[in-house]
Amino acid sequence: MANTNTSEIRIDIELDENKVPEKLRWTAKDGGIENEETKAMLLSVWDYKNKESLRIDLWTKDMPVDEMKMFFHQTLVSMSDTFQRATQDEKMAATMKDFCGYFAEKLDLIKE
Repeated sequence: MANTNTSEIRIDIELDENKVPEKLRWTAKDGGIENEETKAMLLSVWDYKNKESLRIDLWTKDMPVDEMKMFFHQTLVSMSDTFQRATQDEKMAATMKDFCGYFAEKLDLIKE
């Protein structure tokens, strides 16, 4: 029998009286992250029994809109890379990257 290890990723959310996130902190000790503050997070998990994606999307009140746009762009680019590695579907990954370029262009995220 193989030895197994476990790893924990923890997310702490400080909410206001209306349950709107004011502060987000995360810890992933195996990755060298200890109680780091962040302004936004997107978490997706696959429910294999029901064949559906479940998600938690959180951002703090003071997350600037321009940074949210950059966050989404970078997340989409990362998802394109992950899709290619997971499926080996080069053609669709390239199509996704094309969309990422279009997304960045339309939001004026590309610096000349």
